[in-house]
Amino acid sequence: MLNNPTIKDVAEKANVSVATVSRVLNGLTGFSAETEVRVRNAIAELGYQFNAVARNLKLKKTNIIAVLIPQVETTFYVKILNGIEDAAQNCGYSVMVCHVGISGNRTQEYIKMLAERQVDGIIGCSLPPDEKIDTLMAECEIPCVLVSTLSSRYSIPYIRVDDFKASYAATTYLISKGHKNIAMLAGSQDDVVAGVLRLKGYRKALEDNRIPYSPKLVQYTRFSYETGLQAAKDLLNSGESFTGVVACCDEVAVGAISAAYEAGLKVPDAFSVIGYDNTRTAEMAVPPLTTVSQPLYPMGEQAFHMLQNEMEQGKKAENQILPYEIVERDSVKKV
Repeated sequence: MLNNPTIKDVAEKANVSVATVSRVLNGLTGFSAETEVRVRNAIAELGYQFNAVARNLKLKKTNIIAVLIPQVETTFYVKILNGIEDAAQNCGYSVMVCHVGISGNRTQEYIKMLAERQVDGIIGCSLPPDEKIDTLMAECEIPCVLVSTLSSRYSIPYIRVDDFKASYAATTYLISKGHKNIAMLAGSQDDVVAGVLRLKGYRKALEDNRIPYSPKLVQYTRFSYETGLQAAKDLLNSGESFTGVVACCDEVAVGAISAAYEAGLKVPDAFSVIGYDNTRTAEMAVPPLTTVSQPLYPMGEQAFHMLQNEMEQGKKAENQILPYEIVERDSVKKV
């Protein structure tokens, strides 16, 4: 057995070209079954170790992608990340998760680091809408895809649910249950993607059902349990009458349920609540939360394959809008 045998040694042993050995090692076609057996036998006899890292560096390919997320404490990201990681690993890629901060303030340093480490692609997951972040992703010369957000300035491929229509559906669902005084725990006012669109969907549903819109029934949050809890407390303390609440996400909806509990009230007896996302939080809430379900795991899977298309074929994927559905549990009652 040779010390440190090379691919050339394998080719000579198997009586084939170096290119043929390379094709066998990389799972390509263009050789017979008999040739593959000879190459495999030569590799085993010589003890040749295939150096995938060296090959990838030579090809300027690392088979690593990065996922940028603004926060890690919410369960919203778990299913998306699972979808990305499962799809990536099935295709021979590893995943690096980067926490860029709720405001995205670490995005610049992360993208610079990722460019230096030569990752093959980047997925931005529910990043805050920010022109600086969009510019960094558009100009970093690394294939990028966005999940559950979009860029209004650059043609970065995205995959998401139509937030306007989904929020419209959530509000209409409460109306169908007899609710007319419907409050909203909305997202942040500076979030022109999820926050603003979900508020618009709520307002349009009221308008189409001839229910007057009252700004006093809207409280704003930062898409978190803590801000949802405080917003719901403010709503209860306002003295405004309401029987239903549309929440911008499940974390905020559970905050509303907790605020009711602290006030000695019970959901849905005191008021009904519908969430948004269908995360594990919705299933574990007491009572279990009725919510708008986003296909989070498939979004992650498809986001990776959209990125893969550009990484391997050099073609940007087309934007995708995925369907949503309302999952009925116990947090809404008919009035």
